[in-house]
Amino acid sequence: MTVVAGWWCGVGERFLRLIEGGLATSVSDVDQALDEWAFQARCTEAFVSTWVVRGFADTTISCYTSLLERVLDHLDRPVWQIEPADVDAMLRQLLLAGRAAGTRRQYPQMLRTFHGFVRDRYATEIRALYGMAVGDPLDRFNRLRHVWDDTPRRLPPTAERLTAFFAFVRARLAAVSDYPAAARDYALLRTLYHCAPRVSEAVRLGQCDVHPELGPSGKLHVRFGKAANASGPRPRWAPMLDGLDRILAWYQNDVRPFFPDTAPLFCDIHGQALKPDTVRDRLSHLLDLEGRPQDDRFTPHDLRRACATHHYEQGMDLLTVQQLLGHRHIAATMAYVRPCRTFVEDAWRRATRTAITGLAG
Repeated sequence: MTVVAGWWCGVGERFLRLIEGGLATSVSDVDQALDEWAFQARCTEAFVSTWVVRGFADTTISCYTSLLERVLDHLDRPVWQIEPADVDAMLRQLLLAGRAAGTRRQYPQMLRTFHGFVRDRYATEIRALYGMAVGDPLDRFNRLRHVWDDTPRRLPPTAERLTAFFAFVRARLAAVSDYPAAARDYALLRTLYHCAPRVSEAVRLGQCDVHPELGPSGKLHVRFGKAANASGPRPRWAPMLDGLDRILAWYQNDVRPFFPDTAPLFCDIHGQALKPDTVRDRLSHLLDLEGRPQDDRFTPHDLRRACATHHYEQGMDLLTVQQLLGHRHIAATMAYVRPCRTFVEDAWRRATRTAITGLAG
């Protein structure tokens, strides 16, 4: 209590000097008021507490905190002193370290959020204590442009490719030694494709989240939708399309009873929810067994992109695809939709047929 009172007394003295005649002393006497690293630690604690009071999951807070620590470790000065050159240096270090483009994007995003928090809540104290204004180190030259993956994104797997893959996985069920796990993987991968949840969302689905009574084909309640820009989980209802309702009914009735009676929809032999990395490894193993060329391989997230693309190719408008994917901004949906190379020609043929049919009466 004495430390807190002394700290606020020091702040008060600096405020008084600022009001009476400006900051008469230089930043060299900062130690007399408050160590700058200690002040940043207090800002960090307050920043993390905002995630707690907004109800973020413990795992989410842990991931965000770890990322924030890594960001601050790359900087050799408090966050309010960094300049665009410091951000450029951090991004260069990440690039030389071989970090993936998605990982490199996370660093300036977290830095922008934390820096904005410090600027909005503590700019006045920082100016009083250290005699400097809190600028913005993220400008139009390093605002994600330096970390964007310029490599052309490959097209998601085609509908024909996925039909062949799921036929292969389904055929294995008759002879595989671990039938429950193989059947669970089949149902989970079909869910990723037909309902388009992120793999992190799918593994957090519970048995109570399957609602076959809602709508024409039932819905999944994605209660832990991805948090964008630290906004917190965004739940949504996702329709079970393309026969997914029948697949999940089979899974829940005939396969799920092989596992412990726990809450997760897709669980391991101990009844615990699968981990995202486990799903990726299981899919990779199935692709190895299938023995297709490297270009025919795909990831769980490619199934989500394929769902968006195939529905768009079949005539679903972008706003509907946006609702299906749970995106806040349609620009994100547009980045997911990667139509096949003959999409324009196919659309032209459909429009021509429609026109001819209309003229023919």
